[in-house]
Amino acid sequence: MKYVKEYRDPDKVQGVLQAIKRLGKILIIKKDRPIKLMEVCGGHTHAIFKYGLEELLPPTIEMIHGPGCPVCIMPKGRLDDAIAIAEHPAVIFTTFGDAMRVPGSQFSLLQAKAKGADIRMVYSPLDALEIAKVNPDRQVVFFAIGFETTAPSTALTVLQAESAGIENFSLFCNHVLVVPALEALLSNPDLQLDGFVGPGHVSMVIGTAPYQVIAQKYHKPLVVSGFEPLDLLQAIWMVLQQLADGRCEIENQYTRFVQATGNAVALEAMQRVFQVRDHFEWRGLGDIPHSGLKMRPEYAQFDAEAKFILPHRQVADHKACACGEILKGLKKPWECKVFGTACTPEHPIGACMVSSEGACAAYYKYGRLSLETKAKPTPVATSFVGIRS
Repeated sequence: MKYVKEYRDPDKVQGVLQAIKRLGKILIIKKDRPIKLMEVCGGHTHAIFKYGLEELLPPTIEMIHGPGCPVCIMPKGRLDDAIAIAEHPAVIFTTFGDAMRVPGSQFSLLQAKAKGADIRMVYSPLDALEIAKVNPDRQVVFFAIGFETTAPSTALTVLQAESAGIENFSLFCNHVLVVPALEALLSNPDLQLDGFVGPGHVSMVIGTAPYQVIAQKYHKPLVVSGFEPLDLLQAIWMVLQQLADGRCEIENQYTRFVQATGNAVALEAMQRVFQVRDHFEWRGLGDIPHSGLKMRPEYAQFDAEAKFILPHRQVADHKACACGEILKGLKKPWECKVFGTACTPEHPIGACMVSSEGACAAYYKYGRLSLETKAKPTPVATSFVGIRS
């Protein structure tokens, strides 16, 4: 197999691990504590646990899980708004599957569906547009969530709806931006971070240039990474090498897909359809200025927030749920007192346990907590056969 097994080669993994261990020993003497690196993307968190990478890294390196799961950062108030739209009798509400079971203040979209709301799971906004075409007497609303990764496909769908003259299609727009979230994290004095493993999919769209503020203003290195084991380990090594050299730069490990200037077509579509919100609420992170997208006035006909009256309430998270602290990197999932007991993927209390990119879901699936020792979870499943620790 070309270009997959090459990124999972056990001998190459061992070579990179030895280089990481050497740098870790040097850096821990300088820092007098473990080096803390945040992987921003939820896909990276799952890859780290799927392939057992956290167990292979030396104790001098600590990986912190960031707010890169678009479902997890959705506050309960926005979910309540989505449910209010979905419960309208004239509406067919469409959504990605990850969002179906995320609890709102009273119930989830899946429970709203069970109560009679016409809620349908789709794989892309184009699926929602097709539903609108065959149901001209119904309003079809797409629950638009995600970072810059998914925003272009949503924007292109709106442009297609405009071109085709489809008037019964609209978005409930909850797209968010990654760099303002990183700035919010770096402004938190309680969070000590030494560097970032940057998101691969987002960077395919926006490129590497927007991250320059992280190096120039906050003096933290960031390396954009792919999703295979060697991608992640090489990116970690590159961040550590910067720290050892006293450098602070934005580097790109994922060169086979990511360019400095990003994807011009995708960026143009986003710019045409969306504009930046003054404020947007994130679960756990609170209100972050200029961190979300909304429809431009000229596309108000496709804006569900303009078509429907919404509650627009701010709702606090469950008191027992540590999703907010986990998304901020202040806690690990196994430090939440309901993790794996009252909160499971089948019966989630918090969003981090629901999404396929959520940190709690990754810990639950690949690294269950040892309740007896309260130690770092040991992976119980891995598809990365052949790595020697």
